[in-house]
Amino acid sequence: MKYCNFFILFAFIAMIFFSSCNQQKENDGEWVQLFNGEDLSGWIPKIAGYEVGENFGNTFRVEDGMIKVRYDAYDSLRNRFGHLFYQDELSNYKLRVEYRIVGEQCPGAPAWAYKNSGIMVHGQTPGSMERDQDFPTSIEVQLLGSDSLVQRTNMNVCTPGTNIVMNQVLILDHCTNSSSDFYFGEDWITAEVEVRGNEVIYHVINGDTVLQYNQPQLDERDATYARLIDLNGGDKMLHKGTISLQSEGHPIDFRKVALQLLD
Repeated sequence: MKYCNFFILFAFIAMIFFSSCNQQKENDGEWVQLFNGEDLSGWIPKIAGYEVGENFGNTFRVEDGMIKVRYDAYDSLRNRFGHLFYQDELSNYKLRVEYRIVGEQCPGAPAWAYKNSGIMVHGQTPGSMERDQDFPTSIEVQLLGSDSLVQRTNMNVCTPGTNIVMNQVLILDHCTNSSSDFYFGEDWITAEVEVRGNEVIYHVINGDTVLQYNQPQLDERDATYARLIDLNGGDKMLHKGTISLQSEGHPIDFRKVALQLLD
């Protein structure tokens, strides 16, 4: 009986310990809204061909409590890809956005950009980009839609100016598909990215983890490498960077952009 009571007590203490650990993990930083629902305070636009801060054609705008990406001022896209940067660089965090891809593609946008947008993480700063640079050197979490014309998985990863490691192998391909389902229509989708410095990055869509990879790093083959590795203290491994929302030629809405800092 004495040993039975001991094991009951041990089990009770273990339950409290693991419950406490799980609670600590759940409380690992509060979720903070990065978008106030009223304006683009704290965000910086950079559109290819324009100076930092110049929001050509009101491409990034706030309407109906949402960040909207629109092209009504464009006669043709003409490779004027844009990015809306959050003002701070980040290292260990979760980023959660609620988005929907809507409407018709901008005239002149490339075929691969159809129902295509993205979230850039571990990116260079907008001030370090060249005036005509299309995309920041970064890790791109693709936001992709499907319809009768095209079907593809969602939250794939692309690597403008970067590389990643998967299963201990350096991946030199520009894009790698996730394991997600196809997403049709204009429903709201919740996309989450968990970034752990240079350790690991997870892609999560509507609660399901569909991709993970390790050691994001600068690509020695890229034209930005020599300049950015100097800015990175001589280290090609990416431990932190900017986040940005993409303008790639198809209208998209973001109704929530939330951040949770991690230890």
